Amino acid sequence: MSPPTRPLSGRRILVVEDEYLIAIEMERWLQEAGAEVAGPVPDTERALALIETEALDAAVLDIHLNGEPAYVVADRLTERGVPYLFATGEARIAEGSDYCSHAVLGKPILDEELLRAVSRLIAH
Repeated sequence: MSPPTRPLSGRRILVVEDEYLIAIEMERWLQEAGAEVAGPVPDTERALALIETEALDAAVLDIHLNGEPAYVVADRLTERGVPYLFATGEARIAEGSDYCSHAVLGKPILDEELLRAVSRLIAH
């Protein structure tokens, strides 16, 4: 039997998610695929702090963090050249913005779906 593939081996992925159970599931899935996870963090303040101190390959963002929009985090990731996607239950992305050009995974998210989307982010 061959060893499991680890498509995200050596990659550092930021997870910004305020729902604890979803955050730990995403963390586990990413780690099983070989990624190192920054966070998960539940709010914009901690996310921004990690962006400043960590070398990141990609990020997964919930749009609403305890009622606060995560767009400031998305903006800082863009400034730093870090690709990201949204993983959210929110149906709408801010209109008239670059945010619409980013991948959106609707909750509930499947592990294969998340890993495929993050792998695509890193490949570009």
